[in-house]
Amino acid sequence: MERTETAGLPDAAELLDGIPSQRGPTPAARTAPARLRPRHLLPTPTGTPFTFGYAAVLAVTSLVTEYADPDLVHTLLQGSSTDVAHLVRTPVLVLLASGLWIAGGLLAPYTLGFLVVLTALERRIGGARAAVVFLLGHVGATLATEVPVGLAVLVGQLPDSSLHRLDYGISFGVAASFGALAGLLRPWLRWPLLALFGGMLVQDLLAFTDPLSNWGHLFSLAIGVAAWPLVRRWRRVGRAVR
Repeated sequence: MERTETAGLPDAAELLDGIPSQRGPTPAARTAPARLRPRHLLPTPTGTPFTFGYAAVLAVTSLVTEYADPDLVHTLLQGSSTDVAHLVRTPVLVLLASGLWIAGGLLAPYTLGFLVVLTALERRIGGARAAVVFLLGHVGATLATEVPVGLAVLVGQLPDSSLHRLDYGISFGVAASFGALAGLLRPWLRWPLLALFGGMLVQDLLAFTDPLSNWGHLFSLAIGVAAWPLVRRWRRVGRAVR
């Protein structure tokens, strides 16, 4: 499951305003338009240590799912699943472990989203705060989708088999991070991106292929948007420190 302003466009420096500039630029350098460097779009060990380290872990676990014994992989994924049965027994363990795997492997769409979105967010608010946003989306959307399932089973609206399912991946955290990052972008870029991503999530929900995960993606996006006042304050604090 993959849980899976008009008046002239701003230059690249405005889009990447969380990236510190070179120290002591000349007057000519200050007036020249900044170039968008590809290295700013992907994580680095020194610039974005949280995203880089997390990506390294995800790369290892993806290789495990690709090349390890299938029975072992199934056991690991089942033990990391945030279904109701596991959430009741070991909630902290599975909430953390479920974020160590990429549903669909390294070629899944959310892999690229993770790298670009988390890198941009960490450059603006810092690694620890980006981790908080990711975790809020990952945990919040998981509970928002699984708790109703448990209650429905309890009152007899769903069968007991609904308590056991494979539920893991990074997509809830990525969706929340995207929502939070949108609040730090210029309005001319923020609203089209939100409309595009939100429209894709609604389309997935209407397709009704995996409604629980699809609702979770919408919940996590809403969590990220709700975090705008917090992430904007964090960015102002980071700029003041720099």
